[in-house]
Amino acid sequence: MTSIGIFGAAGRMGRAIAQVATEAGLPIAGGADHKDGGEIAPGIAIGSDPLALAEASDVLIDFSVPGALAAHLDACIAARKPILIGTTGLEAVHHALIDEAARVIPVLQTGNTSLGVNLLAALVEKAAAGLGDDWDIEIVEMHHRHKVDAPSGTALLLGEAAARGRGIKLAEHSERGRDGITGARAKGAIGFAALRGGSVPGDHQVIFAAEGERIEIGHRAENRVIFARGAVKGARWLAGQPAGRYDMKGVLGL
Repeated sequence: MTSIGIFGAAGRMGRAIAQVATEAGLPIAGGADHKDGGEIAPGIAIGSDPLALAEASDVLIDFSVPGALAAHLDACIAARKPILIGTTGLEAVHHALIDEAARVIPVLQTGNTSLGVNLLAALVEKAAAGLGDDWDIEIVEMHHRHKVDAPSGTALLLGEAAARGRGIKLAEHSERGRDGITGARAKGAIGFAALRGGSVPGDHQVIFAAEGERIEIGHRAENRVIFARGAVKGARWLAGQPAGRYDMKGVLGL
């Protein structure tokens, strides 16, 4: 049976993943965080050695911080173990590291592990492909007051889906942080708005707006368990894959 190791084990997502894995009857090989202390599950201590955790696990799940990603990838490469990365706030340098690691091991990276969100992304891509650039695309997201990155990884995932549907690069067509006299909206742009407050786990809405009509599709997360369920399902799927870079489409069979 596939054993799971959890990077970022002391965090809220790390503990939610441990709970879901335990309820599913999957063995937890252990957890690692930036410092030792506490337990990820009864009798399973949280350590601080990424390589020791990778060697003890069949597959790793990482919901930590961008600054820890390089060490986690190095550990998985050394142990030849697959890793699912749900950490958000990644930049170009992190994606380059993921591409390099994927030459050696299976790596699944996603801005959101919710199965519902990833199905939403597929719908967004299809809608963007079918509608012309006279339909403006806006992505609105809201998260709890403690979230440190914006737009959210999920909002960017949805933006990338819209860009793929249009056959364009998101980096060249995104509009963010409008303030003051910004001028008219650029034709073909994909806009982002980030809201923060309270304890919201994650709300995302994609708006396609044209003259006289709008299409609005979205997803509301009611708790973090949905992300943990998707992560565990994704990790089990990833454990059987060859080296390469994957996303949640493969888990859903899309």
